[in-house]
Amino acid sequence: MCGIVGYVGSNLAYPILIDGLKKLEYRGYDSAGIALHTGDGLAIYKKEGKVAALESFAEGQNLLSTIGIGHTRWATHGEPSDRNAHPHYSNSGNIAMIHNGIIENYAQLKSELQQKGYTFKSDTDSEVLLNFIEDIKVNNDCSLEEAVRIALKRVVGAYVILLLDKDLPDTIIAARKGSPLVIGIGENAHYLGSDASPMLAYTKEVVYINDYELAIVKADELILKNIGNERITPFVQKLDLELAAIEKNGFDHFMLKEIFEQPQTIFDSLRGRLDGVQQTITLSGVDKIADKLMAANRIIIVACGTSWHAGLLTEYVIEELCRINVEVEYASEFRYRNPIITDKDVIIAISQSGETADTLVAIETAKKQGATIFGLVNVVGSSIARLSDAGAYTHAGPEIGVASTKAFTAQLAVLYLIALKVAKVKNTITDDLYSVLVTDLAKVPEHVQQILETQDQNIREIAAKYTDARDFLYLGRGYNFPIALEGALKLKEISYIHAEGYPAAEMKHGPIALVDEHLPVVFVATKDSYHEKIVSNIQEIKARKGKVVAVVSEGDNTVTSLTDDVMVVPLVHEIIAPILSVVPLQLLSYYIGVNRGLDVDKPRNLAKSVTVE
Repeated sequence: MCGIVGYVGSNLAYPILIDGLKKLEYRGYDSAGIALHTGDGLAIYKKEGKVAALESFAEGQNLLSTIGIGHTRWATHGEPSDRNAHPHYSNSGNIAMIHNGIIENYAQLKSELQQKGYTFKSDTDSEVLLNFIEDIKVNNDCSLEEAVRIALKRVVGAYVILLLDKDLPDTIIAARKGSPLVIGIGENAHYLGSDASPMLAYTKEVVYINDYELAIVKADELILKNIGNERITPFVQKLDLELAAIEKNGFDHFMLKEIFEQPQTIFDSLRGRLDGVQQTITLSGVDKIADKLMAANRIIIVACGTSWHAGLLTEYVIEELCRINVEVEYASEFRYRNPIITDKDVIIAISQSGETADTLVAIETAKKQGATIFGLVNVVGSSIARLSDAGAYTHAGPEIGVASTKAFTAQLAVLYLIALKVAKVKNTITDDLYSVLVTDLAKVPEHVQQILETQDQNIREIAAKYTDARDFLYLGRGYNFPIALEGALKLKEISYIHAEGYPAAEMKHGPIALVDEHLPVVFVATKDSYHEKIVSNIQEIKARKGKVVAVVSEGDNTVTSLTDDVMVVPLVHEIIAPILSVVPLQLLSYYIGVNRGLDVDKPRNLAKSVTVE
């Protein structure tokens, strides 16, 4: 979950590295550091805190170098501190390294190295790996490249590593397994990063490095090899991204910008796929495995966090429309559960980054057992995309805010398309219902725009009333229950207020004990088949003096008359409504977080892409 950058070329490395770290700070911000190859050898500057603290620390230092590596950390081994920050020196001081990932057998390696006289200045597994590499280099009298290759055959875990060698003033050595690495190709220069954002200002041509590949990177040369020392021809791809996509463009925070981008990002997710006039859906990824989907005994959706909530809603939709059994699994549990998988199963893996470690391992496990893998990701060239038998991109564009917003609604848009297309082919949906859902789905971008235009100020005022609340309860029924879960998660992530999401009918089985005059209860209460039931649940809360906030459909005077505050969304079919209902909840969490003086783009202890277990 750390962010890594590297540069080798003819320009000064330091400004490029610092700019890259700022663009990757959403991946980790416990500490930051850089290593440069100066004329006098290797120089490392690192500091606990955000990249700005590193900038201040580096002022007045020797920064004259055209090659360097940088790191912004999300702590796994060792608390955030100057000494645990990356890069690390090897014991001799001849090698510097940054690392994203976890070395699972670090304790054994550390014990062996300590017996040889090695000492450690940090608590990190990364320093252990670095000294293990140096030990191999010294004892085998081999190159750094060869030492890395030998070391990684013994290492257990996930990693991207970038190394500088005092004796190689023009070369970065890099390798990956299980964590992302992108190399940008510039004019007599190469750029390295955890994703493409640090290099957008300099190049649009990139190479996505695969697992078990090693890169020898110079200003004018990029050599790729596998772990068996065989040369690989780099596959160069053209980025379809603009620099403006990773800038705030006048918004106070990336999160707010990304909430307000949703009319466009949902439209982009539907564009070229949904024809509202002709009532057709085109999804080449679904066509590719259509026979598997039609014959599937069940669909298993694996995901984490917000993506799991998208999967849970999709379970309801696919079972209703397609009459296929669906199971939704937390990827972190699925990977260890020894699940029963057959070649009759289709796995849908949902991940914004396409690099989520638990989800990757889950689908690798399922694939070995014969299942068909369908990947739904946002990042082109990501590991899940490459591992899948078929898939679809969400086209939401870069999402910098750690709490997912536009990626979630883009996922829902594409998942609805999949469900509708499969239902149409299986003939499990009536023509009338299909027409209603396709028409409503096509209108979602303009409906979201309407919500943002008409509800923003109202939600600001609601947020001001509940900013100091200690707890929240979110309730919903049917298709709205996953949205209640997502609303509660957003509030926890952004405001650090304890919040729980429940099915509204479960309220009486425990959570109602929490209700008093101080507890805000948020109902996702749009018009649906359960509307009378949700009205009864609201009355139960009001009878116990709870504060009721509700997301309601336009024209719903019944719920409005019972609540303290309402957030209004357009009236659409109940299956489509959740993609609208979540938008007010995103805004509510954002404004409460801002009111509490928090950095909503970078919530404490969280990182954007969870690439370690």
